[in-house]
Amino acid sequence: MAVKLRLMRMGKKKQPTYRVVAADSRSPRNGRFIETLGTYTPRDEPSGVVLDNERALDWLRKGAQPTERVQRILEGTGTWAQFKGAQFKDSGSERGVAS
Repeated sequence: MAVKLRLMRMGKKKQPTYRVVAADSRSPRNGRFIETLGTYTPRDEPSGVVLDNERALDWLRKGAQPTERVQRILEGTGTWAQFKGAQFKDSGSERGVAS
């Protein structure tokens, strides 16, 4: 099963809020999901993000692919850099390169 980290639209008409969820890539946008990771409110100034960074990092390590918008949210919270840093350290240690 291919897992994606993506946004699920909530809120009233013309007043969107989104949930950041881990979902099967084949399920519809507002359909079944595996786990809720946080919320994103784009209408606030600045945009409001509440995210469980540890769970998001866990899903990324398991191979979940974020959508473009979720990747930007993860970059803003620092989770994406943490994931890339850990991934870089792991790949360096496999080749015998000292850190």
